[in-house]
Amino acid sequence: MRNITIAPEEEEAVVSQIREGRDRIYSELSKTIVGQIDVIEQLLVCLFSGSHCLITGAPGLAKTLLVRSVAQVFHLDFRRIQFTPDLMPADITGTEILEEVDGRRTLQFVPGPVFANVILADEINRTPPKTQAALLEAMQEHQVTAAGKRYGLPEPFFVLATQNPIEMEGTYPLPEAQLDRFMFNVLIDYLPFEDELQVVLDTTSRRSEPIEPLFSGEDILKFHEMVRRMPIAKEVAGYAVKLVDATRPGRSGAPDFVNQWISWGAGLRAAQMLVLGAKARALLAGRSHVSQDDIRALIHPVLRHRILLSYKAEAEGVSIEDCIARVVREVV
Repeated sequence: MRNITIAPEEEEAVVSQIREGRDRIYSELSKTIVGQIDVIEQLLVCLFSGSHCLITGAPGLAKTLLVRSVAQVFHLDFRRIQFTPDLMPADITGTEILEEVDGRRTLQFVPGPVFANVILADEINRTPPKTQAALLEAMQEHQVTAAGKRYGLPEPFFVLATQNPIEMEGTYPLPEAQLDRFMFNVLIDYLPFEDELQVVLDTTSRRSEPIEPLFSGEDILKFHEMVRRMPIAKEVAGYAVKLVDATRPGRSGAPDFVNQWISWGAGLRAAQMLVLGAKARALLAGRSHVSQDDIRALIHPVLRHRILLSYKAEAEGVSIEDCIARVVREVV
């Protein structure tokens, strides 16, 4: 991953750019997106943290339009990959082809669509696990290995994936190792009546205004560095760790309902993502400190794809959202 250095005298200017940028981003996105404020906020927290995001929702809820619109706000190279049952790993990462140059035949690597700044992995759970796993190395290491050679990906690098609910026919659940690479699992639901009416009127009467790019790749890398420099009290970070630890059954002090309803709890990366996301949220809100409210605001998108319910919970009709909410209530 590429690191960037910010001089002390530049910090204030970068912080101001982040604070002012939030309102400008919402203004640009309002040209194509109606409502979904919480979803947009969570998506921005991911991007400003330098992390990947998974968006779950039924077809027709503008998941793809939302990701594409957010990508247009940032002046970055954008690629869309439509995941289908017949998609192969090489269709994502690239492949080697035989070329003849000056009478000699050599293998040349042809980069795939993953070599971009923003990747829209559309309907990622419509393809089998073998192809889903092609993104694992790219998401974690920001590189692709082909024929024993490593090829670095451009920075910044984001994977914004959409998926349909796993109850739908023709879907393949993502492996737990890959789910854990996503900072958030954002749920997108049907719009309220007034918002849906506005979308219908807008999309059937006029074409949307083009979205103006606001930030360059260099700006985004500076934002990532400022988020990591954001101070956080040890007590607030400890609260995040306590929440994550409370989801693990069989541990000393684990609540009874966790032992009964959860078969596998969240790992260390969940606490890291909570703290990093809380820093980004506070910075975007124009605050110079992180509070427990920031942690609680992000606990559901951080944990909902990192907890595995037991058969007992499913039999009793308990959802992951119920478990997370109860953890928040009981952990002080």
